[in-house]
Amino acid sequence: KPNPVTQQQEGKRGRGSVKGVDRKMELLMMEQPISSALHDLLSLPDEMEKLLHAPTRRYVRDTKAMASTPADVMEYPTSYHFVLDMPGLKPGDIKVQVEEGNVLTVSGERKREERQKRDKEEAEVKYLRMERRVGKFLRRFNLPKNADVDAISAAYEDGVLTVTVQKVPPPEPKKPKTIEIK
Repeated sequence: KPNPVTQQQEGKRGRGSVKGVDRKMELLMMEQPISSALHDLLSLPDEMEKLLHAPTRRYVRDTKAMASTPADVMEYPTSYHFVLDMPGLKPGDIKVQVEEGNVLTVSGERKREERQKRDKEEAEVKYLRMERRVGKFLRRFNLPKNADVDAISAAYEDGVLTVTVQKVPPPEPKKPKTIEIK
């Protein structure tokens, strides 16, 4: 027969031994920090990888500059045309180059207007909204193999830059050579 006193003590403790439950809780509590520390140690190489291969400031700046300079690219039978909107710039603020043999680069910088402060009222002017973009801009285009990098022209009119790249004419097909029979 079970002892009634023992049953009452077990009833107060719940099912099973309290010591067993306490021991399991202790192991879980110890396991949590150990697994957390182990997880942190194992994820450390991933964090280092992210830091080592994070984009540089220059890359981020160039990416933003490229995204904010819209362009249309058109192909004609004898040429390619690159049309970029660049309002408010002077032709001297824009640079058109061919890099690495076949990469057309259009770059420059749009500067904020420097106003002369004529009187006290104008000196206290503050901007309520600034939507016009200032800063550097950059666009790169990979030119096709049939682009003639020695025949590139650029024209700037009414805030629109048009760069024209002539195509290399296709080689003329060779005429068959007829051989005279003797």
